[in-house]
Amino acid sequence: MTIRIGLSSSSVYPDNVATAFATADRLGYDGVEIMVWTDPVTQEAGALNALAELHGIPVLSVHAPTLLLTQRVWGTDPWGKVDRSIELALEVGADTVVLHPPFRWQREYAAGFVEGIAERERDSGVRLAVENMYPWRTARREVLAYLPHWDPTTQPYDNVVIDLSHTATAGSDAVEMVRSLGSRLAHLHLADGLGSFKDEHLVPGRGTQPCTEVLELLSDSGWQGDVVVEVSTRKGTRDQRDIDLAESLAFARFGLLPTVGASRI
Repeated sequence: MTIRIGLSSSSVYPDNVATAFATADRLGYDGVEIMVWTDPVTQEAGALNALAELHGIPVLSVHAPTLLLTQRVWGTDPWGKVDRSIELALEVGADTVVLHPPFRWQREYAAGFVEGIAERERDSGVRLAVENMYPWRTARREVLAYLPHWDPTTQPYDNVVIDLSHTATAGSDAVEMVRSLGSRLAHLHLADGLGSFKDEHLVPGRGTQPCTEVLELLSDSGWQGDVVVEVSTRKGTRDQRDIDLAESLAFARFGLLPTVGASRI
């Protein structure tokens, strides 16, 4: 099975999701991941299905509005956000919902998070893939902002997302995380980082993360998830954005080519 390469709609921010579909179509991506945001089209299945049909580009996954900046999208009840994300995924034909672990101040949500995720996966048939995060750091302080933990590899989730910008910020070993997850790795967010306190989401190959090694490992192992490019282009021109996203796609396609002497994870 060929690994699909998708474009996160967040990669065209501050432009809208319609731009994400058009860009994915023009550059040759296999699909789109919808970041549910204040843009109302990201919340509306009918509009998303119309864009998917117009461009011949499927929705691969839905990213639930569980970021700090989307705390009021779809209300403030965290389980309500998850449930609406599952409904949206089913309506647009996506098999994966990406979500972040609870914030430390969401104690009631966090207390039942592992069990709640497992129950909803069983009931819906949609994979709820929990994303790796990182400690919040300053030059003098480190805050553990997520529960049960920012590292999902230590938790009993059936499905996990590895984000290669977040591994840079956390100082994690991305290759070891992928190996340790094995078949529990459902999804990869392809980006890069230099290890800054900030979550950088650089174009792959412009940071210090082992992006090529991770892609080769997935390709050679027979992995069946999706790779989604999630990079920041907001500071560049539209022409530069196209260059960055085309480069990211080419990087992913090259990295996923089979290598000689392939071994399993």
